[in-house]
Amino acid sequence: MNGDSECSDERLWRLVINGDGDAFGAMFDRHRDRVLRHALRFLGSPHAAEDVTAIVFYETWRRREYVRMVNGSIVAWLLVTANNTIRNEIRQRRRYRNLLVQLPPPAAGPDVADEFADADEREARALGLRQAFERLRPMERDVLTLCVVERLSVRETAAALKIAEGTVKSRLHRAKTRL
Repeated sequence: MNGDSECSDERLWRLVINGDGDAFGAMFDRHRDRVLRHALRFLGSPHAAEDVTAIVFYETWRRREYVRMVNGSIVAWLLVTANNTIRNEIRQRRRYRNLLVQLPPPAAGPDVADEFADADEREARALGLRQAFERLRPMERDVLTLCVVERLSVRETAAALKIAEGTVKSRLHRAKTRL
């Protein structure tokens, strides 16, 4: 697709709706890094973030007739879809951890904990932040993600989530208070 850097999301998306794979590829190239960074921020694993990104764009293609633009951009729709996919990933991890607990412990080996103390501290802080984020209600997470993490305006967030601007403000305040 020539000249796609000047082509708006809306114009590209009209082509995508009609099944234009090149236009979808251009849309993917334009927004994949943002979706990937967003997923990585919440999952902490590059591999899991790549999986989430792939799922988001697969779902975007599959449901292309239902995608909503906010101020001429597909970003809000992609990020809300990413949030839903991230929630599914977190639930899957929780189920996996619960299954692992049932396994017998591994045999004792050499203690290498000292080598990884700094990494463990960073991981513990990141885990604490992810756990605090998980304790938020889903709509509070969506609002916090879109307003604070992705820096969308209150108006853009309200449009993306189909709620009133006042509701966005109150949920954002509640989420910040609970964190």
